[in-house]
Amino acid sequence: MARILAIDYGKKRTGLAVTDELQLIAGGLTTVATATLVDFILDYVKREPVERIVVGLPKQMNNTPSENMCRIEPFVNRMRKLLPDIPVEYHDERFTSVLAHQAILASGIGKMARRNKELVDEISATIILQSYMESRRMQKTER
Repeated sequence: MARILAIDYGKKRTGLAVTDELQLIAGGLTTVATATLVDFILDYVKREPVERIVVGLPKQMNNTPSENMCRIEPFVNRMRKLLPDIPVEYHDERFTSVLAHQAILASGIGKMARRNKELVDEISATIILQSYMESRRMQKTER
């Protein structure tokens, strides 16, 4: 089996998470400058088998796209052209930043480390990926 790569796309920084090869566990991969994201992903998929890419879908509470969607959509279209054999799909990312902050607080990490925005982005990507994996499992059990 190949990995699933998740992306919490941001204006300046982007958090990345990935599954293990059996797609059982989601874990943080890294945070990269968004300007270098495409190169990072292209390099990563050369080194690791990736089955699909999941991108956080930024929606507001009323279900309308957030302002970041105008940056994410061109990125997704570019990924689909550059990596035509790897499906790229969206997954709702509402509340992931809040959940990431809560996870950091619950972990007991010191005050200075909690201010690390890169850590929040990486954890947000992990939450997106975990949520995606859980929704897939639920769909399989409903069949």
